[in-house]
Amino acid sequence: MSAALDVMAVLAASTIFASAAIAQSARDVRGPSALVAIENEAPARLIVDPPLVEQLARGLVFIQYATENLRVVPVFGKGALDVSPRIGHVHITVDDAPWHFVDASGETVIVVGLPPGPHKVLMELADPTHRVIDSKTVSFEIPVPSPAPPRK
Repeated sequence: MSAALDVMAVLAASTIFASAAIAQSARDVRGPSALVAIENEAPARLIVDPPLVEQLARGLVFIQYATENLRVVPVFGKGALDVSPRIGHVHITVDDAPWHFVDASGETVIVVGLPPGPHKVLMELADPTHRVIDSKTVSFEIPVPSPAPPRK
């Protein structure tokens, strides 16, 4: 009988530990409140994933990214430098183009219309005055589309 109780105690303890390991607070997921200024903010950082492979096969480039210690919002100008928690946006340059576009949504970046072959996308985390804080480059290849099956 005591062996059964020992097993039950071990199962109960492991369930509690597993629940605690999985539990996250909103702050763990979203970061600090946007309503309270942060003293001595940690440096901002850009995290960029490779393009989603299943979309590349269709000729579409979907790049997911995240930031640490910076909220991506459509606010620009010198006055926004004093906002805390820190805000900014992302500059996106495709294949060393002499121009870039800006993402201020924080959502997945989508690029379409690239020809088959190798490509790269430079993503630069920028402050509200467009000063680059961090950058990452992702390289990928758009595959040659397979021929459509003949119609019957």
